[in-house]
Amino acid sequence: MSPFLQLALSLAIIITAAKIGGYISYRLGQPSVLGELLVGILLGPSIIDVLHLSFFTDKHLAEIVHELAEIGVLLLMFLAGLDLHLPDLLKSSKVAGLAGTLGVVFPLVLGTAAGLLFAMDLPAAIFIGLTLAATSVSISAQTLMELKAIRSRVGIGLLGAAVFDDILVILGLSIFTALAQPDASGGPGAILLIILRMILYVLGASLVGHWLFPKLTRLISHQPISQGLIAFVFVTILLYGWLAEVTGNMAAITGAFLAGLWLGRTLLKERIEAGISTIAYGIFVPIFFINIGLSANARALSSDSLILLLVLTAVAIAGKVLGSGWGARLGGLSQREALQLGVGMMSRGEVGLIVAAVGVTEGFISASVFSAVVGIVIITTILTPLLLRALFASPQPAVPQKSQEGA
Repeated sequence: MSPFLQLALSLAIIITAAKIGGYISYRLGQPSVLGELLVGILLGPSIIDVLHLSFFTDKHLAEIVHELAEIGVLLLMFLAGLDLHLPDLLKSSKVAGLAGTLGVVFPLVLGTAAGLLFAMDLPAAIFIGLTLAATSVSISAQTLMELKAIRSRVGIGLLGAAVFDDILVILGLSIFTALAQPDASGGPGAILLIILRMILYVLGASLVGHWLFPKLTRLISHQPISQGLIAFVFVTILLYGWLAEVTGNMAAITGAFLAGLWLGRTLLKERIEAGISTIAYGIFVPIFFINIGLSANARALSSDSLILLLVLTAVAIAGKVLGSGWGARLGGLSQREALQLGVGMMSRGEVGLIVAAVGVTEGFISASVFSAVVGIVIITTILTPLLLRALFASPQPAVPQKSQEGA
């Protein structure tokens, strides 16, 4: 089989399996994302290892599937941003700031202590704390959208807290590497430059979104271009994600979220949502959920790694639930809402893997520790939608909706 035919067959298997898993999970009263994640583990190296069956010989196949999955998470976070109103997000800034900040501090401290407990040196232990401080709310956002709670106080606070979390973790990572490698081109100047780049990116992306998006969407929608509006939005998502990492030192998902937040202000929001949802949920998002399972290999865990995995998983869960939950409580949410937000921040996803990969590359953590981090990502990603579903079993008050803002 040619490499293209292998890719075509693998995508057919992945998307079909994801939809079947999602349907079964839905019929059992659980979020469909849970079924898609479990199917990913079934297809992954832990059980079937579908991408390494005898008829899949292309050594680049797994890498291509991973890149397609990255598009899926960008589209998912774009849709989460698209579904929010900017005034609602600004009103939740206190909750978001406290939950995001304490949601970084608690896992950082607890993770560092756990690393020292396992006889790691101080730099390695601190890096473990940084890895556990990362969060990825793409899974939570999908679950809340299914539960129609993305615009509840918890949903809005959760997405805002994730932005704070992203900024603080990247800052922490930059400061750590600058101090841990004094002979490198780091230092206070480099840290201040990173902060400045973050600020400039957010300001630039917001100015473009506020002034140009309404005009450009109207202009393009009236041109005789086949699906011109959807093409423009798709390109915007990719560029905002690219610019977030390249110019702003932030995660690409933050850029996609900002693109959705500003395009959600336009009068063409419904057309945009319909078009991007079709692409996202029909193709790329199922690949993303399945790929999480494809990246995990339970067979590679040794007894020592398993103990480390269990301890760090407990620390990862407790750090986010206690830290973000307490922050949300201090921000004015009820005890139940604070617990919901804390659970929603549990999933580490691709952000945790990115931070851990830096640690392996720079020599701060070993390959066995990285395997444990992958396990944490899988466990927290599976538990998050399951627990959120249970915690949202009773109806929640939503933030009052306001009229759409135009140009």
